[in-house]
Amino acid sequence: MSDTTASTPTAETPKKDMLPTLPSSTIFLINFGFLGVQMAFQLQSTNMGRIFQTIGANPNNLGWFFILPPLAGMIVQPLVGHFSDRTWIPRLGRRIPYLLIGAVIAMVVMFLLPNAGSFGFGFGSLAALWFGAIALLFMDVSSNIAMQPFKMMVGDMVNEKQKGFAYSIQSFSSNAGALLASIFPFALTALGIANTAKKGTVPNSVVWSFYAGAIILLLCCLLTVFRVKEYDPVTYAKYHGIDKDEKRKGMFEALKTAPKVFWTVSIVQFFCWMGFQYLWTYSTGAIASNVWGVTNPTSAGYQAAGNWYGVMSAVQSIAAVIWALVLSRVGNTHHKAFYSASLVMGAVGFGSIYFIHDKYTLLVSFILIGCAWAAMNAFPFTFLTNAITDSANMGTYLGLFNSSICLPQIVASLASFAIFPLLGSHMPTMLLLSGIFLALGALSVGVVKEVWARKA
Repeated sequence: MSDTTASTPTAETPKKDMLPTLPSSTIFLINFGFLGVQMAFQLQSTNMGRIFQTIGANPNNLGWFFILPPLAGMIVQPLVGHFSDRTWIPRLGRRIPYLLIGAVIAMVVMFLLPNAGSFGFGFGSLAALWFGAIALLFMDVSSNIAMQPFKMMVGDMVNEKQKGFAYSIQSFSSNAGALLASIFPFALTALGIANTAKKGTVPNSVVWSFYAGAIILLLCCLLTVFRVKEYDPVTYAKYHGIDKDEKRKGMFEALKTAPKVFWTVSIVQFFCWMGFQYLWTYSTGAIASNVWGVTNPTSAGYQAAGNWYGVMSAVQSIAAVIWALVLSRVGNTHHKAFYSASLVMGAVGFGSIYFIHDKYTLLVSFILIGCAWAAMNAFPFTFLTNAITDSANMGTYLGLFNSSICLPQIVASLASFAIFPLLGSHMPTMLLLSGIFLALGALSVGVVKEVWARKA
């Protein structure tokens, strides 16, 4: 990364960045637990449509289930940020207590969610759907509690010169976890685990994938818990140039004083996350329709399409891992250009799915989508944390910024009740729409003005 002292000065008088330069190994450990948390999210996002259609959900009503994850994130992450700013537990720290609690609960719920159809409720029964919805809600709440501390620890401990690198490593860890989670059902099927089950029951290839993901989630998070030592309040105040007894802002006050980049990047985020919400909702059905020529979720072809979507998600993750490494080498003056270009690549990837009927050609589509995903996980938080002058409320700002991820997903799910029937209830067309959203996101990068609140 280039030195931020060479960057365009802001209108404000920059503070000196007093945070020390950390060894790469420490930055890696801060982010390692993110691999496990992302496994939980990836198993959920790539299999949720498959699970709920398998237990009998109407495709026209899938949006209701996909509202729950972003709704949980929109509520939980600002609260975690707000309260962790005010927390200090000796031997654990400021953010890590929340990480530990969230990881343990998420592990338990991951054993429950894929079994929504295994208690004799019957195909399409309200009991099965309600069980799945409640398990999904708890999984989202706990996963969000576990995820937010990783973003905050980078803001707390990493100086501006290393921050782009740190968030790129976080993106690398995220996509490595997503890669493992994506291939689990396909790999387990190849090993002889059943990929079909009686009507209304989720196949063992999916169930066992969730079990494995739950165990890996806990182990990865424990490595961060035991190997990372957060700065105590006195040291934190010294490094950030604040009074350790400084009054913390409430969430509404923080919103009123948020830097301009908070709002401009949120515009880009809105279009990007609208597009990805439809990827998670409709990809299995789109691939089943275009490649396998089936729409029945209980058929072997549909379940095979679900496995193939997992493989394509793994391809997406591999591409994102490689592209994240490229982005980690991009100088500050080129951030916006690479951000916009990555989103254009994603737009092409999404749009191409509509036209493709060969499963191997989909590799190209998901490689391009992976490049967009890497940029979405690296640049927005780099822009925001570099612009924040009020380090005492870092967690609150980052928690609130998560709404720029969650709100568009909620809007997309609600809009799907009108858009999906309007487009003929045709799932591949929904992914073409996602490509349009990513293109709009790429155009809106132009409104973002990157600033640095502290000199490195």
